[in-house]
Amino acid sequence: QVQLVESGGGLVQAGDSLRLSCTNSGRTFSNYAVGWFRQAPGKEREFVAAIGRFGSATSYTDSVKGRFTISRDNAKNTVYLQMNTLNAEDTAVYYCAAGSSVSLLRSGVKAVDTWGAGTQVTVSS
Repeated sequence: QVQLVESGGGLVQAGDSLRLSCTNSGRTFSNYAVGWFRQAPGKEREFVAAIGRFGSATSYTDSVKGRFTISRDNAKNTVYLQMNTLNAEDTAVYYCAAGSSVSLLRSGVKAVDTWGAGTQVTVSS
C-alpha cells in the first residue's frame, strides 16, 4: 500500500501560482499511477490530473489544461501539481490519489485505491 501526504496548499491571489506535492511513505511509488482530485464546498470531488507510473502518460480535465502541469519524481517518491494562473474557481481541497492507470483515475473517484488527506487551496479574487 502507498501512504500519501499532500503539501503546498495555501491562500493566494487570482493569477498567482502554487505547487502541490504528494509524497509517498509506503510501497514503491512507481507501481501506481497518481492523480489529483479536488472538492469545492457543496460540490462533488472531481478529477483534475493524472500521471502514469513512469511519467510518460498524463491527462487533465479541460478546465486546467494549459494552466496546470503534473509531474513525478519516483526517486523522491513524489508527484507534483504545478498550478499557474489560478482563479477563484480553483478554490478547493486538493487530494492526491493512487490507482492502477491514468485512464481509470480519469474515470472518477471509484477508481482510486488510496487517498491522501487533502490540502486546502484558496484563491482570492
